[in-house]
Amino acid sequence: MNYYVTGALIILMCFLAFCNQANAGSTQTNTSGSNTAIEGGYTSTATTTYESGSSSSSTTNNTTNSDIRSAPPSASAPSVNTMTQDVCAVGISAGVQTFGIGLSGGKHVIDKNCERLKLARILNDFGMKVAAVAILCQDERVFESMIQAGTPCPIDGKIGKDAKALWSKYDHERPDYDLYVKRMKAREKKEKALAKEAALIEKKRIEEEAKMTKEFEKADQEATKEKIKQELKNLKNVRW
Repeated sequence: MNYYVTGALIILMCFLAFCNQANAGSTQTNTSGSNTAIEGGYTSTATTTYESGSSSSSTTNNTTNSDIRSAPPSASAPSVNTMTQDVCAVGISAGVQTFGIGLSGGKHVIDKNCERLKLARILNDFGMKVAAVAILCQDERVFESMIQAGTPCPIDGKIGKDAKALWSKYDHERPDYDLYVKRMKAREKKEKALAKEAALIEKKRIEEEAKMTKEFEKADQEATKEKIKQELKNLKNVRW
């Protein structure tokens, strides 16, 4: 009996399951694009319809853009050589690099001070000492030091006091003219300040002297009055 009931229940459950599977309707649509592209996108749409008539829809849009740039080669500054040790030239170079373009270059620059020293040494070796000093005096530092030492640089074949007189007359030809003008203006300003200070001191001295003079005059007047009073008093005491 139990076997019959159990078998009947199993058959009934299988029948019901089969009926539910046969009657239930299901529709699903899925459209998708590639999501592996570097540039572009994909669209995904899913729709589900149930037996009761309800439905569920979802749409997904995804766009991906990629802009990758590679760095350009660097602009390298060229190496500039002087080729020899007895040339007063210095090689310089520079380079500029941006994302889109690079620029580099180089050149030789003459060291004037180096040339001046070499020329002065050669002239001195040839016995041209005045000429050697004259070419060194083209440097404003040497020129200033010579003036400060009381031995002006040669000019127009003149040396010593004659050279000093010419440099004073044609001061615009001095190598240190800009510094010289600046120094003269500073000295003039200082002299004006000193003169103003001296004038104030003199004015104060004059005021002090005038004050002392008034005090002396007042004291003299007081003394004179006292002397007159004393004399009058003495006259009254005299018996005629």
